Amino acid sequence: MSAEVGTTADAPRTSDDPGGLDVDKLFAARLHAARVRPYLSTALFALHTVASRAVPTMAVDRHWRCYVSPGFVDRTPVEELAGVWVHEVSHLLRDHHGRGDRFARTHGLTGPAERLRMNIAADLEINDDVYGDGLVRPEGAVHPALLRLRSGELMEDYLHQFRLGPHTAELAWLDCGSGADGREREWELGPDGAHGLSEQERDGVRFLVAQGLTGRPGSAPRGWKRWAEEAFHPPQPWRELLGAAIRSAVSGSGAGEDYSYGRPSRRSAGLPGVILPSLRRRPPRVSVVVDTSGSVSDTELGSALLEVAAISRAVGGRRDLVTVLPCDAAAHLVHPLCRGEGIPLMGGGGTDLRTGFARALKARPGPDVVVVLTDGQTPWPQARPPCRTVVGLFPRRRGDSWREDDPDHRPDSPPAWARVVDIDG
Repeated sequence: MSAEVGTTADAPRTSDDPGGLDVDKLFAARLHAARVRPYLSTALFALHTVASRAVPTMAVDRHWRCYVSPGFVDRTPVEELAGVWVHEVSHLLRDHHGRGDRFARTHGLTGPAERLRMNIAADLEINDDVYGDGLVRPEGAVHPALLRLRSGELMEDYLHQFRLGPHTAELAWLDCGSGADGREREWELGPDGAHGLSEQERDGVRFLVAQGLTGRPGSAPRGWKRWAEEAFHPPQPWRELLGAAIRSAVSGSGAGEDYSYGRPSRRSAGLPGVILPSLRRRPPRVSVVVDTSGSVSDTELGSALLEVAAISRAVGGRRDLVTVLPCDAAAHLVHPLCRGEGIPLMGGGGTDLRTGFARALKARPGPDVVVVLTDGQTPWPQARPPCRTVVGLFPRRRGDSWREDDPDHRPDSPPAWARVVDIDG
């Protein structure tokens, strides 16, 4: 008997072959989770359970399989198991595996230790507001206060705020699977295994959950509302183009570079008694000028806020390096990017984005990239700014006119020195 157990202890099993897994208790916990969080029901019941003694508690892969430790189910109350169900499905709905992959590529992160840090940061994003109102926080769940961090941040924000060390040593056991950080485990069934969801099926589940959240105002935590607002808008090719244009701008020569005496230049060795600064790479600063003139609709302004959030992700999630400047005929207050939904887009008059450019360029320290979101019905600066410029153009019909007294007038196209991306509705 002991030899038989030894050959199967670490092998994953489907829920049809539970290997000692108390499926009645596990599914009762899922039902409780669906009752207290009905807007997540579609996602909860889309998960296929797999019994595995290789996982410490419960974990998910990026293909929407949920791996469950039989011993963990035995010793955990149903109410806490319900909280774990919600936690694990939250990783998948919020695309933590895809976001983790993108963050790792952008910042050159490799190895299991960095993926553990991503898992912790993803847990911090989930756990700060997902519990309560009938859902019990599981024992050992990591939350921002445990690391002396602010609540309400995204995974990318938290990754900039902590490193692994003695204060995180007790979290080394944490393993929510590739669905949380993007790194495949040996005990996962992989893309060719049974019962995984296709990419189209995964997108369909996210859309249905987002649809349920937007249809239940006031009943979901702020973090879920923020997620639903972004997820409810299907991916658009122009959004990828806009993100690529911004990433290209901030990675170009001169962007995000400055001289520093913190590490002297190696050329100082050839000049005795002279200390030369070295050219160091720093995170780029982005100023977003949003056209709030009367010719821009409320729908387009709402889309602009989504683009501001996408811009933050394109530069690595550093919201403290992104500012937003509403502008019609005059530039208004500059807003640091903390919450996209908290930025007042004032305006409604005529359009002259030259004032927005001037206000953005007066900032100290100045921006490395200026991003303009506009319908294009504006005069443009004659001189090229001392930084890169990306213009996102809202669509306009052929008959749209900038001047009511001149129906034949057509506004000037964005200047040649700007990278232009058409934002299709």
